[in-house]
Amino acid sequence: MPANKNAMTRYKILDELLSCRYHNYSLDDLTEEVSKRLSDMYPNTDGVGRRTIEKDIYYLEYEGPFMVEIERYSVASYNSETQKTFSKRCLRYANPAFSIFKKEMSDDEVYLLREALSLLGQFDGLPNLDRLEGLRLGLGSNRNEKQIISFTKNPLENSNLLGELFTAISQKQVIELHYHVFSKPNEDLQINLNPYLLKEYNRRWYLFAEAETGSKLLNFSLDRIDKCIALPSHKYRDYEGDINEWFNDIIGVTVLDKSPVYKIIFWVSDSSKDYVMTKPLHDSQRVLSMDETHILQNKFPFLKDGVFFRMDCKRNYELIRELISFGENLLVIEPKDIQNEIYEKISLLNNNYKKLRR
Repeated sequence: MPANKNAMTRYKILDELLSCRYHNYSLDDLTEEVSKRLSDMYPNTDGVGRRTIEKDIYYLEYEGPFMVEIERYSVASYNSETQKTFSKRCLRYANPAFSIFKKEMSDDEVYLLREALSLLGQFDGLPNLDRLEGLRLGLGSNRNEKQIISFTKNPLENSNLLGELFTAISQKQVIELHYHVFSKPNEDLQINLNPYLLKEYNRRWYLFAEAETGSKLLNFSLDRIDKCIALPSHKYRDYEGDINEWFNDIIGVTVLDKSPVYKIIFWVSDSSKDYVMTKPLHDSQRVLSMDETHILQNKFPFLKDGVFFRMDCKRNYELIRELISFGENLLVIEPKDIQNEIYEKISLLNNNYKKLRR
């Protein structure tokens, strides 16, 4: 038996990798992935060599108490640097359901999992994840149980798409995405992506990903995605950093690279202030101090009733739309370019209504 302090940790990692059916791992791939995960857990480790992984697999297969059946097979793989296809010899458990660490769930774990599956069953798109319905019924979850949480639904023409993308992200798979734009609905556009995040905003779902050959974060609305194809032979590239930080300075999902972070001062009427206080437009939103409020009330006497707020975010389409949505109950004080843009849109709207009333 290979004897060192990381042996059981390596077995745990190998157990997960060998049971995976979403990636094809060669011996070198297994060595690289085990080394990476060990480095994440133990920063001072020197990694692990190919010979050590060979011995670990031999122990799991022939010498230890597990006597696992490991399948060797070949797949066509793809090298994104050379852009060439080659044959790769891979390893995996013959039985994908096998695990050397498998144990029975406790009653509490069964209950919690059943409740989680019931919640997922009410979530539009996710009921189509493979085997979800069978697992739910196997745990004794009644399909007709009373709904406790209700989500706003946005049906997709391809109802499996959300589940397929969820699987690709969770299993770290490169995907081939086919999509179209509204201006050219019949033109099939295609791109290979490293998918990172699914995000819902304003009743639409968006996929955030990086192109396989680029480093810029892109987003795609799911209602314009025609299909996605998993590419297990392509090497997945993780996002560097916390992807949620990308949304820190915006409302919605659109980031304009050239936009600065604006200090936005706005006034909200007494009739709408409670809505804005209890549902902030942005995480940075706060009420101005008494001194700041008095200065603005003296400058704009007609705004003596209401509350002045501040938030710090970048300009995008969603910001302008959100500020306009309150109508006469919200006025932007500064900056002037945001104020001017809103004024121009309201003026155009007013002119169009005047034409309708002639």
